[in-house]
Amino acid sequence: MSVIPCEQNSDLRAQIERFAEVLKTEAHRLGDHGLDERDFYNSGLFRGAVERVRGQFSATMRTKREFVQHVLNHMEDEGFIAGWDLTDDSSRNDYRVRLPSGRTAVIDLKGCLDGNNTNIFERPADADEFVIWSICTNLGADPRRNAWSGIHTRLSVEMISRNQRVDGLIVWDMVCGTIGRPCPKVAGDDGARLTDIGPFRVPPACTYLFPSIVPSSAAPAASAQPIEAVELLLAFHRCFKGNDAELNHVDFELLQSGSDLMRRTTIRRAGVVQKVSDMAPIRRA
Repeated sequence: MSVIPCEQNSDLRAQIERFAEVLKTEAHRLGDHGLDERDFYNSGLFRGAVERVRGQFSATMRTKREFVQHVLNHMEDEGFIAGWDLTDDSSRNDYRVRLPSGRTAVIDLKGCLDGNNTNIFERPADADEFVIWSICTNLGADPRRNAWSGIHTRLSVEMISRNQRVDGLIVWDMVCGTIGRPCPKVAGDDGARLTDIGPFRVPPACTYLFPSIVPSSAAPAASAQPIEAVELLLAFHRCFKGNDAELNHVDFELLQSGSDLMRRTTIRRAGVVQKVSDMAPIRRA
């Protein structure tokens, strides 16, 4: 049982760690900086270069936007959505999707879910549906840890504390189904459930359905809504060959314990509880 079907590639992780050690000890041999080994490591050149590269990888959204645009264009071409646009606040990487029913869905794009950026979201007043989409291209990251951190530690706290309803979560990107992040959903099916979108070939998305209400003292137990109630998630599910047994249902439960407001998070898949937290106090970061 797991929060998400895929798991961290342990072999790749080990290779990353070994290469990182080599880089730390052999970096002075690279480039034409003209420094000997001692001066190189004392100069701050190596640390500065690492931080610069790290910042560039973290800050760039170009490839992620390209992936999202290919996905949404494919969904529009196939008739699963009526159209889409970038929102006016493009710095937040949000997308407004027009659904065949006339409803409007808004997508808030996030990274790996384990960072503070996950806490920053606001449901637009005119959104009929509001969905968060996690695109985590860091192959060294642990998808199970990140998914649980995002759903239980971050999203549930913000949703309850700020009364912000989120209809669901998509965890899916261009490295899903690659050798760096194998997808159990397409193992052994000879590519029948893979979809080609532009330069990408992707497996079905991992979809998490949240409750239609934010739990409160008046209604402390909130169960996940069905896929049919969230038109955008249903469109993703059908367009990219999802199976109903793979859908994830997220339930929240509140309990007042003295001065502490506690919450429990439960994730179900195919009718089986995959992970459940203890009652934990709500603490905003």
